[in-house]
Amino acid sequence: MAPKKKRKINIFDTTLRDGEQSPGASLTPEEKLKIALQLEKLNVDIIEGGFPASSPGEMRAVQMIAEAVRKPVICGLSRMLPGDIDACRKALEKARRKRLHVFLATSQIHRQYKLKKGKREILNMAAQNIRFAKTDFKDIEFSPEDASRTEPKFLNEAVRTAIDAGATAINIPDTVGYTVPQEFSDLIRFLIKKNPELGKSVYLSVHCHNDLGLAAANSLAAVLAGANQVECTINGIGERAGNASMEEIVMTIDTRRDFMDCYTDIKLGEITKTSRLVSHLTGMVVQPNKAIVGRNAFSHESGIHQDGVLKKRQTYEIINPKRIGLSGNQLLLGKLSGRHAFSERVNKLGFHLSGAELDKAFSDFKVLADKKKYVFDEDIEALLEEQISEVPEVWKLNYLKVTSETGKSPQAEVRLSWRGKIEKAVSEGDGPVDACYKAIETIARTGARVTHYGIQSVTGGKDALGDVIVKLSIDGKEVAGRGTSTDILEASVKAYLFALNKVSARFFKDEEQSPSPV
Repeated sequence: MAPKKKRKINIFDTTLRDGEQSPGASLTPEEKLKIALQLEKLNVDIIEGGFPASSPGEMRAVQMIAEAVRKPVICGLSRMLPGDIDACRKALEKARRKRLHVFLATSQIHRQYKLKKGKREILNMAAQNIRFAKTDFKDIEFSPEDASRTEPKFLNEAVRTAIDAGATAINIPDTVGYTVPQEFSDLIRFLIKKNPELGKSVYLSVHCHNDLGLAAANSLAAVLAGANQVECTINGIGERAGNASMEEIVMTIDTRRDFMDCYTDIKLGEITKTSRLVSHLTGMVVQPNKAIVGRNAFSHESGIHQDGVLKKRQTYEIINPKRIGLSGNQLLLGKLSGRHAFSERVNKLGFHLSGAELDKAFSDFKVLADKKKYVFDEDIEALLEEQISEVPEVWKLNYLKVTSETGKSPQAEVRLSWRGKIEKAVSEGDGPVDACYKAIETIARTGARVTHYGIQSVTGGKDALGDVIVKLSIDGKEVAGRGTSTDILEASVKAYLFALNKVSARFFKDEEQSPSPV
């Protein structure tokens, strides 16, 4: 017996129509076209390009998309008005495959307060306008607006009327995000029972809003109940709290194909690129913890999670990030990270440390992690470059205190340790760094002169490591030192001492000989 063929779920993308209705997300026709071309690469089945009758800009955008995008069906939205239908006819004239999407409110609250029309009048409007559109459109989708709050019996009458008039797709919208998964799946089953062609010869679509955070869940519940088309947007953008998120719908169907028993034709590797393009052009930043495409979706900070992912990715990742176009997951190293994750990152960066060196590096890493939330690769490289230098730490910073006050010269108190001894000095300077360096010289008595001082940020953010490079001239010879810290003054002192330690190592190889003065 041949295995049962899985159902295909059509992806109807309405990013350019409903998604653009997000406050502040206005797109130019050229920007809409860019997104539409990327949606074609993503391999969506239908692109709703816009609402042609609403403005000249919308008309032009849909016309541009219809002419340039060839593979998906291009759809235009229309009210149940001949003028709107004519606008869609004009906008979609050059489309290789086109669909008209007409809508009419059916719920009691919309009938009474918005349309001010009775049930019979609404049914007649639907039948007349769908028949009118059939002269130019073979593919017509009908949406009874606010379907989830419409009396089921009347909703079924509206659906039946539209099918009999020639509709080839029926969309059941949860316009205000009111329904819940069990209720919505029951409604879908009810409509299929009354109209057996739904989900077969007539597409059965759903369009869910996210006002209660249930848009994706409701859409998937409808798919399980028999719907074979889902209307969604990239990043879930749209009116109010947005629409069902395309990436969530698609990746749920793909990840749980054992349970969903269906598939889509979406090219998963284009998901991340599409998400970023939409975010960039609309100016709507994707929240960090957004499923699938959020910055944190494949990031792991907990040491336990990091250890598990390193041993077996599937322990804490149900999706391979490479499948959606990412290079891989990201282990965010911070104070909760363990030695295993740190060791893996060190090896990945090309450093090969002995056990003792790794222990020291991990200890330094933990100290840094207490100062800043995330430790990036550049931070680790800076720590390791300090550690793996073969310069003995003859001079070591024991204590640093700097005071700076308006109208007064900065003052630095420095304590340095060498050969088991600690010496202290207090000095003033033209600035806090100058004060620190003068205090060091009071102790070290090297006669060093600063010939270069430079500072840069190792990584971004206000808690970034500062990287200081200083060059000292001692007895006519120049020596460079480097220091890093989240505290710029500490980094400056470490850089100066690093240079002194180079000189000490060069001229005082005998461990019994005092390094002071150099």
